[in-house]
Amino acid sequence: MISGILIFIIAFLSLIVLMIIHEFGHFIIAKKFGVRVDEFGIFLPPRLFGIKIGETVYSLNLLPIGAFVKIYGEEGGVDDYRSFASLKIWQRVCIVIGGVAAFWIVAIIIFSIVFMIGTDLPVGEGDVQGLTNARVQIVEVAKDSPAWQSGLKVRDVVTDIIVGETYTKISKVSDFQKIANENKGKEITLVVKRGSDNLNFSLTPRLEAPPGQGSVGVGLERIATLVKRYSLDKAPLQGLIYTWQITVNTVKALYDFFGQAFGSYVLQKEAPPQGDFAGPLGITIFLANAASYGIGFFLYFIGVICVLVAVFNLFPIPALDGGKLVFLLIEKIKGRPVSVKVEQGITLAFFAILICLSIFITIKFDIPRFTEFIKSNL
Repeated sequence: MISGILIFIIAFLSLIVLMIIHEFGHFIIAKKFGVRVDEFGIFLPPRLFGIKIGETVYSLNLLPIGAFVKIYGEEGGVDDYRSFASLKIWQRVCIVIGGVAAFWIVAIIIFSIVFMIGTDLPVGEGDVQGLTNARVQIVEVAKDSPAWQSGLKVRDVVTDIIVGETYTKISKVSDFQKIANENKGKEITLVVKRGSDNLNFSLTPRLEAPPGQGSVGVGLERIATLVKRYSLDKAPLQGLIYTWQITVNTVKALYDFFGQAFGSYVLQKEAPPQGDFAGPLGITIFLANAASYGIGFFLYFIGVICVLVAVFNLFPIPALDGGKLVFLLIEKIKGRPVSVKVEQGITLAFFAILICLSIFITIKFDIPRFTEFIKSNL
């Protein structure tokens, strides 16, 4: 329980660090162009305390959600040479994109580290193109089950099952389940790799098992090696290439998702496709679960999150960086900025929508995930 909570806290802090880095991207570019930055805050107000260094207040706030940077004149209506509004449009675009670019830079660094250390990750039952060393690993052993009594442990890798004189190679979870179900009440032997040792464990699959345990009483996951290791001089290039590939795949996936949603709902008058969404709490749980597969997969997952959030932030939605870019584009086309009152009103409305959507996702999807996470760590 303590280790599970500790991992959850580490995962949560990792997300906070990502948000801080994102805001730092805005902050550093604004400073570069000579814009006054009034505040750099960790978490959201109300403020707990702040320290003023130079002209900027560095604050710690009460609500543990992300971070923020308050740039002088960003909301418009300020005629001052040190304000955001006084800059050329290309300079303002650079400041807006600075936060998104920070995510990609972090992703490149993280993936470079992953390519240096290598990592494993869970995969499905299908082909594992681009992956190597696919194997079935035990991720849970139910107390008092046949697996428990035989001495099997979490992280054991099942390589073969022996039934009588027949050896069957195990490379998929479905292979294991099929043999176990066909031999209920009969003794079978599992050939297991534990570290560098190959061990045999004899057990008898139960005819009747408690709900959710199965006849053997193990939770299984198919694991494969994601990347091979690269040297220090080659890993950064691989990290850059992989970040680009993840970005392209993310854009394609989003295009397919929204295209399918639009096509099914608008053209065929059917309900749009449903999927599991995740808010900050859900992402934290995913990160915590990723940590159970080792530091490599934990870092890999953070890198993926960086890319996903970077792409999401470029959506042309007011209250996101992409929305700010849209307003700057309109200013470029019209030759004058959008009315401050109009921009603030639209941004506030969409911000409220995003908050409501986040609350809905938290209640609908994330709280059930959190409940299961707590139960599994009791």
